[in-house]
Amino acid sequence: MKKLKELITNFIQGFCMALADSVPGVSGGTIAFLLGFYDKFISSLDNIFRGNWDEKKTALKFLIKLGIGWVIGFCIAATLLSNLFNTKIYAMSSLFIGFIIFAIPIVIYEEKDVLKKNYKSIIFVLLGITLVVGITLLTSSNNNTDLTSLNFGKILYVFIAAAIAISAMVLPGISGSTFLLVFGIYMPIMTAIKEFLHLNFSYLPILIVFGLGVVTGIVTFVRLIKKCLSNYRAQTIYTIIGMMIGSLYSIVNGPTTLSEPQEAMTFSTFSIGFFILGIAILVILQGLKFIMDKEEIEKSN
Repeated sequence: MKKLKELITNFIQGFCMALADSVPGVSGGTIAFLLGFYDKFISSLDNIFRGNWDEKKTALKFLIKLGIGWVIGFCIAATLLSNLFNTKIYAMSSLFIGFIIFAIPIVIYEEKDVLKKNYKSIIFVLLGITLVVGITLLTSSNNNTDLTSLNFGKILYVFIAAAIAISAMVLPGISGSTFLLVFGIYMPIMTAIKEFLHLNFSYLPILIVFGLGVVTGIVTFVRLIKKCLSNYRAQTIYTIIGMMIGSLYSIVNGPTTLSEPQEAMTFSTFSIGFFILGIAILVILQGLKFIMDKEEIEKSN
């Protein structure tokens, strides 16, 4: 019974992370942070590559259970969202804005002791904002990249973009999909995944390149993230908060990066209904975290 509960819990956690990772604006790392298993997630990823045998086994069991939910969630998202983003971009963007704006105070509350003790490090918020806004501005001229025909330049570009995006996906801040969006490969990659799921294997080569970039990013960045959280937690959290704030700028400008570019979001295209829905999703996730925390307390007693 205990193992079944853990399997269901980890499946739900992975599923929620996948839905977040698949859309620009919300990070799977943010979901892990809000649900209270972020440190375990990062440590497990690191232990897979650098831990001893027992650590590797424990990490693998956890990540497999998490991964089952993630794969199912991502496949569902990839099937639905590639069309949804073209037809309902302003509604989706409004939802993400609501989610992020109300996630920021939750992150601050969860880390209030560390942040208060190191309040002088608040300057790192500006670093996070500058990083995200800077990337958005530098790549704002990118249209969606055609991935149906490949050359060395495209392969290298997709590989590097994937490595950077996965580092963002595991950070509780900016979404890795936001990076894919500003690099101009979000819709092409989502389309490639959707076509592959429909047994169109012409996209398989670029998906392999993308996957290799993801693995490289995990090996390279996860260790660095773990060290930053261990040794410079306040500075890292302040930077993450800044990245979350900066990602709002990326979301507002997201419509300009579609295959058929649209105007950036304005007050007239902003959807208050979907904004509230984003808040409601956050409330549900916090309720889920409360239930999980309660079960953990009962197990320890």
